[in-house]
Amino acid sequence: MKAQLHELILQAIHALQTQAILPADLAIPGFVIERTRSREHGDFACNAAMLLAKHARAKPRELAGKLVAALPAGELLAKVEIAGPGFINFFLATDANQSQVRRILEQGAGYGRNALGAGRTVGVEFVSANPTGPLHVGHGRNAALGDCVARLLEASGWDVKREFYYNDAGVQIGNLALSTQARARGLAPGDAGWPEDGYRGDYIADVAKAYLAGDSVTVEGHTVTGAQDAENFDAIRAFAVAALRREQNLDLQAFGVGFDVYFLESSLYTDGKVEETVRELVAHGHTYEEGGALWLKTTDFGDDKDRVMRKSDGTYTYFVPDVAYHLSKWQRGYGKAITVLGSDHHGSLARVKAGLQALDAGIPKGYPDYLLYQMVTVMRGGEEVKISKRAGSYVTLRDLIDEVGRDATRYFLISRKGDSQLVFDIDLARSQTNDNPVYYIQYAHARVCSVLRQAGEKGFTFDQDNGLAQLARLDNEHEQALLTELSRYPEVVEAAATNLEPHLLAVWLRELANAFHTYYNSHQFLVDDKNLRDARLALVVATRQVLRNGLDLLGLGAPESM
Repeated sequence: MKAQLHELILQAIHALQTQAILPADLAIPGFVIERTRSREHGDFACNAAMLLAKHARAKPRELAGKLVAALPAGELLAKVEIAGPGFINFFLATDANQSQVRRILEQGAGYGRNALGAGRTVGVEFVSANPTGPLHVGHGRNAALGDCVARLLEASGWDVKREFYYNDAGVQIGNLALSTQARARGLAPGDAGWPEDGYRGDYIADVAKAYLAGDSVTVEGHTVTGAQDAENFDAIRAFAVAALRREQNLDLQAFGVGFDVYFLESSLYTDGKVEETVRELVAHGHTYEEGGALWLKTTDFGDDKDRVMRKSDGTYTYFVPDVAYHLSKWQRGYGKAITVLGSDHHGSLARVKAGLQALDAGIPKGYPDYLLYQMVTVMRGGEEVKISKRAGSYVTLRDLIDEVGRDATRYFLISRKGDSQLVFDIDLARSQTNDNPVYYIQYAHARVCSVLRQAGEKGFTFDQDNGLAQLARLDNEHEQALLTELSRYPEVVEAAATNLEPHLLAVWLRELANAFHTYYNSHQFLVDDKNLRDARLALVVATRQVLRNGLDLLGLGAPESM
């Protein structure tokens, strides 16, 4: 609908150019078509007149009047009004939204999708957890956000590559191996000789037991077998990393999340990519040495101070492999790259982007895009839940999936904008009431399926073609409200994908469910009047399709009964 109105305004602008009211060589500014906050002001409003007024040497309201007069004739609009300083308010014809039912039923699963990405490649990196323990709730929010963003981008015409970056080359891997070795030697947390920074969860004991038993672990086609030797540190490290990578993969599989690429941080060193990146930075003149360290002039690219790349002891600071890694994304054809990160990583973003610009490799300024999120507080019975026995110090993603199910976990973790604090109420997520948003949405889908089953039980045959021919019968306020919500779906998908904000879709699905439940509670669908019945069934079948489409973009099921 917005696209159609945008085209009408463009045609009006071209007409005024032909009349010499606007310059023929005018670079048309980016005017917007927005839904109004109140229906009394119409369905949509446009700011084009205010942006173009100075080019026409006219007052905005005066130009708005000329634009309205130049609008092509058609059946889309009931009337057009000028409001305020020069807004153009559009009132849609009654059948404008009714026509969406036909479009929905024709396009089916394709309704709401768009081609904004034009087949371009985008890499979405998310989760990227250290392989040192089970995934915690924060990782779960990361996984839900990343997967939903990937789904939305695919629905917007992008060629999406999902990527998991394993930090398998840092100090934390050594601590994992030391912890597993201590367990293999028969030590427990608190015993003399337990590593100072050791991991204390029960999972470490499980890994050590499997290692000593000679178990085999297969991850991404690579098999590691326990050497059964508590003193073989390298073998313990390799086995522990593989075991925990497998556990994380199983958790993500249960969460409905998968990846196209698994990238190991260690490969940046073994393949010489870190050294190569440093050589390029030096060659392009963006580094200097001071105090025995190698520095990058990140202040040349907007950072608040220069950053050490290589310390005086010869080791690299952590942002250097990050620069090498994101360079590899660019070289692998990711014209756009998105990384989902906890907000505590915010401080490293500027230096990574500065490092990429300093390479002078043609990488766009601002590459990559970051989606930051706040951590999650888990509540049960009004009290915060902090500890999982298996993890030892945090609530795991698996805990939530086991408690409330995959769908509720996914919905709750993307129900708010990523950069806002999130409280996960286990009691609410488990409840089968209208207060539980995911239950409320899925129940709307199940209700439509129930209506269709009842129609069959009563001997009614739904004639879709007749229903589409009778859409004018959908004229009461509840039908109009539902039709309006259905027409908004493509706009919501586009906005959620463009802004990397899947919560927009989550919130809107609840609004659609509310419009349907209100309609359901106010009117009978299986009436004796066949024309009215078919029209209403066409509307509810279209509603079911859109609910299913939206739920799928969030990775949620669309149950037929509840």
